[in-house]
Amino acid sequence: MRPKEIVDASTIIAYLDPQEGGNHEWAVALFRRTEEFFTCEAVIAEACARLVYARQSPARCLRLIEEGVLHLDFDAAANISRIIRLMDKYADLPMDFADACLVNMSEDTRQSMIYTLDKSDFSVYRRHGRDMVPFESPPSD
Repeated sequence: MRPKEIVDASTIIAYLDPQEGGNHEWAVALFRRTEEFFTCEAVIAEACARLVYARQSPARCLRLIEEGVLHLDFDAAANISRIIRLMDKYADLPMDFADACLVNMSEDTRQSMIYTLDKSDFSVYRRHGRDMVPFESPPSD
């Protein structure tokens, strides 16, 4: 069984923005080998905001949904208690809303993989309070 492939805003930005250097190359290769990713509205909002700050069109991110590359399949309202518990547990980092949603998404599917540039945070987060969150990031230089 293939893992559920979950994508973070940082990876979406790396894919869309050639200014991301080596991270861009990694993300392009990832998007070429993976037909579809799952994510949540919080990630999309973060990616769109970062594109606006970079003076790029946020519609580029939304087109990935329209094209079927990104799928939104997380209901934050239905999972709000778990999201709050995660954010409280990792308040010292702090854990943002999008990361809490992604960790929760990974808890819902045993076989999952999160693609992110945020190695330092995702190496600390735990699923179900004890299990490492499976994630992949670009190799370190």
